[in-house]
Amino acid sequence: MCSVCGCGHGETRIDGVSIDASHDHDHGHDHGHGHDHAHCHDPAHGHDHAHAHHAHHAHADGLSPSRMVRIEQDILALNNQHAAANRARWRDGGVFAVNLVSSPGSGKTTWLVETIGRLGEGVPLAVIEGDQQTSHDAERIRATGARAVQINTGKGCHLDAAMVGRAADGLPLPDGGLLLIENVGNLVCPAEFDLGEAHKVVLLSVTEGEDKPLKYPQMFAAADLMLLTKTDLLPYLSFDVARCLAAARRVNPAIEVMQVSSTSGAGFEPWLGWLRRGVQRARSLRPVAAAAVASQAAGHA
Repeated sequence: MCSVCGCGHGETRIDGVSIDASHDHDHGHDHGHGHDHAHCHDPAHGHDHAHAHHAHHAHADGLSPSRMVRIEQDILALNNQHAAANRARWRDGGVFAVNLVSSPGSGKTTWLVETIGRLGEGVPLAVIEGDQQTSHDAERIRATGARAVQINTGKGCHLDAAMVGRAADGLPLPDGGLLLIENVGNLVCPAEFDLGEAHKVVLLSVTEGEDKPLKYPQMFAAADLMLLTKTDLLPYLSFDVARCLAAARRVNPAIEVMQVSSTSGAGFEPWLGWLRRGVQRARSLRPVAAAAVASQAAGHA
């Protein structure tokens, strides 16, 4: 059981197939590890933000605080290796990877379905879906014609880099594609774990409290973009948009904000433009493209 959040490990499935925490996969690093499973998840995991509070809050019967700190550090370091391998893999392929995080019920899957339909065929894409149980969301994505892999974390409360790397093995993307990762609905642990993505995008619906960014500051601090969703409901609610945006910018002054609605279509053009710019940037940074640009520049010199 997780020493931090209480979720379970050892129940992860990808498209219904159980995966073994000690099983290696071909990302240039080993999944096997010998630490005590005092944390919450099947493949070991961590993050690149070095948030030491994970270790500070750790506790487990029979383990000293210093031993817990060492275990947490081992877990975090190993996840960073997986995340770095994912990032290198996607960089080499010119893939733009986005990690979508939120509370349950924020509208992530509906927003993804609408996004896929509006992007059209100009951007090859695939989706990794994260939920504790069921493949309902992956089925909704596949109904659009997009490729999707479902990760079920069982009692686990978030995705980690090893799970995502394993899922990506069965979801090859063409060079220059878009990878959308829908994390498990949770505003706590997903903030901590680097999956190798280019950006975290946090969705907050107007049916939630304006002070969510202050209650869950690490999530909003880790995100580069906040989508304020379900804005078509604002006439029927007492939600204070200005207060919410002020709270988000208090936590993260650099956060970009878009007010959106899957129902009315509000905000889709800025969002699609943001995605397309990310795809173009990822394509331009892949090694083959960068070498071609350098060669062309040398030829004109």
